[in-house]
Amino acid sequence: MSLRIVVCVKYVPDATGDRKFADDLTVDREDVDGLLSELDEYAVEQALQIAEEADDAEVTVLTVGPEDARDALRKALSMGADKAVHVDDESIHGSDVMATSLVLAKAIEKTGYDLVIAGMASTDGTMGVLPAILAERLGVPQLTLLSEVKVEGGRVTGRRDTDSATEQVEASLPALVSVTDRSGEARYPSFKGIMAAKKKPVEELELSDLDIEADEVGLEGAWTAVDSAAQRPARAVGTVVKDEGDGAALVAAFLAEQKFV
Repeated sequence: MSLRIVVCVKYVPDATGDRKFADDLTVDREDVDGLLSELDEYAVEQALQIAEEADDAEVTVLTVGPEDARDALRKALSMGADKAVHVDDESIHGSDVMATSLVLAKAIEKTGYDLVIAGMASTDGTMGVLPAILAERLGVPQLTLLSEVKVEGGRVTGRRDTDSATEQVEASLPALVSVTDRSGEARYPSFKGIMAAKKKPVEELELSDLDIEADEVGLEGAWTAVDSAAQRPARAVGTVVKDEGDGAALVAAFLAEQKFV
């Protein structure tokens, strides 16, 4: 039986762009370029490596987001994923991690899976809790923050590196894992892969396809809310210390005043 791998990816605003909030205090995604979250590229890479080692495997990339989120899917497909699933519904706008995990869980169950792979966090929200919540919704074991992943004999094993120790963890399939940026550099899409991605299937789903009501997601269904937001103030001009023989003392006094020393 084919090993079914589902990779959760996210379309995020470019971190180098001028990011800001929209009028409804959600992240403004209209006036800034977006791309596949860099941390999710590691998840795609690990899925492809696992598939290459397996006798028979299929890699599906899944995203929840607006129409532009297809760009993230195309990037993953050009890297080598076999097919994609895109959940796009206007009611999803403003969803928090709880609602997003619900949509992902329903879509994963509909797609079918043996192993779910996610990045360690998104580069916009950077919460890092979605993999754990998603595993709970799916009712499967979770192996999070892995630097190395292997699948063999119906089990997934991995290495988790912490500041004080290295842990070896394992679980039986089906399971969910999240990988860190230490898991291995993501491959660069080849021209052949980019052209092939244009012909790979992308399934479009709406909330009605997943038996989810509109009030379970979006701003209305969010467990959290942003009350206010303000533009970050412009960076102030730094303090210039002219060395006229007492430069060292002036620098030391400045550092002490700022409580750096």
